[in-house]
Amino acid sequence: MNASRREMLRGAAAAALTAAVPGILASRVSFAAPAAGDARFVFVLLRGALDGLAAAPPVGDANYRQLRGELALNDIPGLVALDDLFGLHPAMGFLAEQWRARQLSVLHAVATPYRERSHFDAQDVLESGYTLPHASQSGWLNRSLAGLPSAGKAAMQHAGVALGAGIPLVMRGANDVASWSPSRLPQLEDDTLQRLSDLYADDSLLSRRLADALAADDMAGGMSGDMTRSGAGGGGATQVAQTAKTAAGFLKQDNGPRMAVFETTGWDTHANQGTDKGTLAVRLAALDAGLRALCTELGPVWKRTVVLVATEFGRTAALNGTRGTDHGTGAAAFLLGGAVRGGRVVADWPGLAPAALYQGRDLRPTTDLRSVTKAVLRDHLGIAAKFIDAEVFPDSAAAPCLANLVQTA
Repeated sequence: MNASRREMLRGAAAAALTAAVPGILASRVSFAAPAAGDARFVFVLLRGALDGLAAAPPVGDANYRQLRGELALNDIPGLVALDDLFGLHPAMGFLAEQWRARQLSVLHAVATPYRERSHFDAQDVLESGYTLPHASQSGWLNRSLAGLPSAGKAAMQHAGVALGAGIPLVMRGANDVASWSPSRLPQLEDDTLQRLSDLYADDSLLSRRLADALAADDMAGGMSGDMTRSGAGGGGATQVAQTAKTAAGFLKQDNGPRMAVFETTGWDTHANQGTDKGTLAVRLAALDAGLRALCTELGPVWKRTVVLVATEFGRTAALNGTRGTDHGTGAAAFLLGGAVRGGRVVADWPGLAPAALYQGRDLRPTTDLRSVTKAVLRDHLGIAAKFIDAEVFPDSAAAPCLANLVQTA
């Protein structure tokens, strides 16, 4: 092959590599050294503001039915009773199973410190871990990597992985992380990969990047080219389930990452929200299927796993004029996994009486979401409380760590 043709092929192959093989976008990628500890943690970010009053409806609250009107779930078939006050949306069958297995806790009336109604700013606060939006270019999940026990830098390098089109703010920062993004192209044949390897043999950078990408794909379970989108806004059940399976492919490896993050969108249900059917029910079913896939793919590793599902803020207590709900404040979150001390609703419930509503329209938040996350980092991942308060969630003295959320040795 003449030099000009070789260079042309080299450039074309390099351009196609990240699309054809799910690549590792961080620099100096290596999965050779195991990360500290056996605990796994997955953060699932729901962008758009999940309606917690529908996902975990307080059907026992005397004001709920009147506020919700046609969106009330009191008499909906399949609603799972969690206790005398709260239920679980019927679309969430896997979460109901986890509840019965005492591996799910529902966290209600939770919020970040943010009190306005901008999705962009609220997500920034949720992901950065700071009190105000745009206060940091790094995220709390990335910063927590440096606090993993017994580590030193080598052990915690690439202990985190982000799955999706890019690395979200929560996983960005000074600590190296792996990233995986789905391909829309078909899987490369073995012969093609061998030809690429031969082509890159005398180029140390490209040969290393190809090896890293192939190693990541193998760790992820060979999921490239199998990320069919199903549903607007990335909320399709197929996509969520495949992303969750890929996350499990990383986490169940002995020498792989210990923390993962992925996100779903489409939770902004301003219109035609529905009850057991409709837009929200479809989204909840897709999320539920994804969490089931995560559990199934993790297998025995599930018993050492905690999953936190959270959103940037809640939605209004009353329905709006377009049969939906508007941006609110207090929200619901879910903590599940084999390492969760579950089977309970964790809530300092403020009630839905008119005088109890925040600004006369929202569920009043009574628990700081950082208190939940601190508990997972401290009690599950073994990160020192002083490090969490100083480095992971600065200025969070008003958010004490909650106790007894996870199983401890």
